[in-house]
Amino acid sequence: MEEASKISRYLYTVIVLFLIWLLLTASLDPQELGFGLILSLIVAAFTYEIFSTGGLANLHPKRVAYAIAYVPYFLWAMIMANLDVAYRVLHPKRPIRPGIVRCKTVLNSDVGKLALANSITLTPGTITLDVDGDNYFIHWIWVPDEAMTEKEEEHVKAASEGITVPFEKFLKVIFG
Repeated sequence: MEEASKISRYLYTVIVLFLIWLLLTASLDPQELGFGLILSLIVAAFTYEIFSTGGLANLHPKRVAYAIAYVPYFLWAMIMANLDVAYRVLHPKRPIRPGIVRCKTVLNSDVGKLALANSITLTPGTITLDVDGDNYFIHWIWVPDEAMTEKEEEHVKAASEGITVPFEKFLKVIFG
């Protein structure tokens, strides 16, 4: 059973590395494909143990579908956040109300939490400052009234609904 898990992890690593090779080279030339495959096989032999714990199970169709759907969703969120920040910068009164808020996540895996932190930081107007267990400390350019409450539980709920919850719908399925 242990050997099958190693093979599964190795094959998953080869597939992911080869897909990255395809994206970076943007070429379907047989020589480049062959070299990319050989390089992926070699690199995977040294890195599969730290690259994946789930192996080929990570390629479950539902996870792949959610990952594909997450890309346009994230790009749309990034475009809307860019427009929001541009509005705030160009507005004569500079309507900003910055603050540091605490959000809670429902994600369990470290990779999922990392993806959430990166998604938040890559979206203009928010920066992930710290991740402590299930808590995210985020600098937000516009803290709404609901998140400025003195009651800690209401503050966390309002901030989480505005920042983390939209991304978590996808990331929970993708990363478990």
